[in-house]
Amino acid sequence: MTVFGVTICGLSVGMFSYSEMGLDPFQVFAHGTWKLTSLDFGTYYVILNAVLLVVIFFADKKKIGLGTLINLFLVGYMAEFSEWGIRRMIPTSGIAVRIAMLLVAIVIMCFSSAIYFTADLGVSTYDAVAIIISEKKTNWQFKFIRIVTDIICVVIGVLLGAKAGIGTIVTALFMGPLISYFKKKVAEPMRYGKK
Repeated sequence: MTVFGVTICGLSVGMFSYSEMGLDPFQVFAHGTWKLTSLDFGTYYVILNAVLLVVIFFADKKKIGLGTLINLFLVGYMAEFSEWGIRRMIPTSGIAVRIAMLLVAIVIMCFSSAIYFTADLGVSTYDAVAIIISEKKTNWQFKFIRIVTDIICVVIGVLLGAKAGIGTIVTALFMGPLISYFKKKVAEPMRYGKK
């Protein structure tokens, strides 16, 4: 579940980029801060997550596991590879294809996040932020905390020069609730056999 979830999460990031309708909120943040460097995105993404890893270690090291490391080293490169592959298969596209790519990317990203959260082998450094806050503040629901952290990422990324679009806005507002939905309806039944 962890490897599958992280791999298709990387695929969805490439699809977001291909749609040219806005990246997901954390990617807007990552691309904004990446513009301040001369590194390729895959390498920069590893460094950014390594910094967040240190923060998460001191906040709640139980959230760090095999899934965290797989996410740390796989997502950035998978995103680059998937966007390259999609652009080779579909070199030019109209608005309908781009909208379809965006919608599929949003669903895949939320689904994949729910899968590897539920595997309970560690989560990505960014995902851990909302999870840790929701667990420490038991009356705060993950889906609403995620909306707030996503909006903060978008604002910082845009201020640093990253582009946001309709896909960014939709994701910022609906990713938390969709992850919660897929976790309850798909991921937990997959792992625990619940109906």
